[in-house]
Amino acid sequence: MSQTKKTRTTVDIYGRTYTIIGNESVHHTRLVASIVDDKMHEIYQVNKSLDTTRLAVLTAVNTVNDYLKLKDDYEQLRKKMEEKEDL
Repeated sequence: MSQTKKTRTTVDIYGRTYTIIGNESVHHTRLVASIVDDKMHEIYQVNKSLDTTRLAVLTAVNTVNDYLKLKDDYEQLRKKMEEKEDL
């Protein structure tokens, strides 16, 4: 049974340190953490009364919303490409 080597990466997100263990490269994990950190700071600038938990939830909601929009855009583009290939 082959097993993918896990990476252990320490990152800082919104002033807290986290150790993330996963299959992605250290670079990828740090990039993701950086984007999450940036998004949390961006949301905080709009509403400085948010506690960390609410800020994290709003960051997750915004991120999933962005993901779903991109996924929909991707599917629409893929369908357009398939239609052009069928011509």
